[in-house]
Amino acid sequence: MKNILQTCLFIILVSLTLISNVFAENVKKMGSMQVHYMAINATFLTPKIAKAYNIERSRFNGLINISVLDDSEESRPAKAVSIQGKARNDIGQIKTLEFDEVKEGDAIYYLAQVNYTNEETFYFDITISDGKETHQLKFKQKFYVD
Repeated sequence: MKNILQTCLFIILVSLTLISNVFAENVKKMGSMQVHYMAINATFLTPKIAKAYNIERSRFNGLINISVLDDSEESRPAKAVSIQGKARNDIGQIKTLEFDEVKEGDAIYYLAQVNYTNEETFYFDITISDGKETHQLKFKQKFYVD
């Protein structure tokens, strides 16, 4: 019985590790800003969450989520910023990203959507400014239709 419990616990821990790697969040230090960003398929959202934030929950729609923390303060509070960006695919098509600011308690998120086809890679170029500093966030993400 003890071996069965240990095996089950091992499988659960491995599963959690794999799941956390799939949804890995990226973080970049940019001056006094700590920028957290991720791009995911919108179908990972529950219908309730997608509806609450007016996000199209489609297998052809990606969600870009960016949050900025004030790294100059020990408690690292959320920081309101101005954010603009573009997404370019492999054939050079450019899509302007329209970010919506979402405030939940002390947290601030910036959400944008991008439509894609299966296995389409986007190169994101995002400008983040707090009025004192301006930084460029660049990353790429390959999307899959599920």
